[in-house]
Amino acid sequence: MPVLSRRGLLCAALVLSTGLLGALPAQAQQKIKVAAVYTVPVEQQWVSRIHKALNEARARGEIDYVFSENVANADYERVMRQYAEQGNALILGEAFAVEAAARKVARDYPKTAFLLGSSGKPQAPNFSVFDNYIQEPAYLTGMIAASMSKSGHIGMVGGYPIPEVNRLMNAFMDGAREINPKTKFTVSFIGSWFDPPKAKEAAFAMIDKGADVLYAERFGVSDAAREKGRLAIGNVVDTQAQYPETVVASALWNMEPTVGAALAKVKAGKFAAEDYGQYSLMKFKGSELAPLGTFARKVPADTLRKVEARQKEILAGKFSVKVNDGAPKSN
Repeated sequence: MPVLSRRGLLCAALVLSTGLLGALPAQAQQKIKVAAVYTVPVEQQWVSRIHKALNEARARGEIDYVFSENVANADYERVMRQYAEQGNALILGEAFAVEAAARKVARDYPKTAFLLGSSGKPQAPNFSVFDNYIQEPAYLTGMIAASMSKSGHIGMVGGYPIPEVNRLMNAFMDGAREINPKTKFTVSFIGSWFDPPKAKEAAFAMIDKGADVLYAERFGVSDAAREKGRLAIGNVVDTQAQYPETVVASALWNMEPTVGAALAKVKAGKFAAEDYGQYSLMKFKGSELAPLGTFARKVPADTLRKVEARQKEILAGKFSVKVNDGAPKSN
């Protein structure tokens, strides 16, 4: 049996330790620490799409993901700072109501990447912005809604009349007018991002005024439609499984392209202040018309042909849905 010298044993141990220890840190470094700060529950439509995309990245082993939900505006800056201090490489959230505070945190932690929903511009060197630019499928759902309305009256319930909401509602209205130029709209905002009972009451009021199709920008609207035997159009998420006889179509937001682009840049050390809004467009698969499911054979065939044609034109760059951030109004 060969006898190894002391020097040989040390060399062998060094080779083994270098190989093993060298492989583990490299693998660990591939997993990015990510944190998110949400002012609403993760069940809320808009936030749920970010949460879903980050959970999928975690399931793939790309990131370590932590989050805080229901964070009050007054606490938002504090929570952001805590996550930055904990060494998270990327922090996501919604800065709409806390723009100044969020941007201040980004300035104080220039080596941390920040990607927040915002109505503002990117801020060098590390504050990037995004939003759900899903006006394209919203337009398509408007076409479908008008064809399904017997009264020609559509009710629309939104959270707040801010650009992020307005552009989707206006696109929906434009799509409806393509099918029926005389469509009547009743528009209401409930002053909350998550208050299903209040949204439900607003929808009931519209039904009482003759609306037979409701645009559900907020949760609660589809419940009212189901109770009164009316139809609803979903926004951001697809809830047809929960409302199979009520939700006709939905404009679906996919946050995966946005998250994927940001993670790639963080991993490459190339994250900079940019506008990620484009990744919500249909050509990047950041948005889509959800499957019609139970309504596939209930929507008029002529409308389906028109919707398919419009979708092809959008994807080919031959048709552009107008971006109108102005507050929509009843007519």
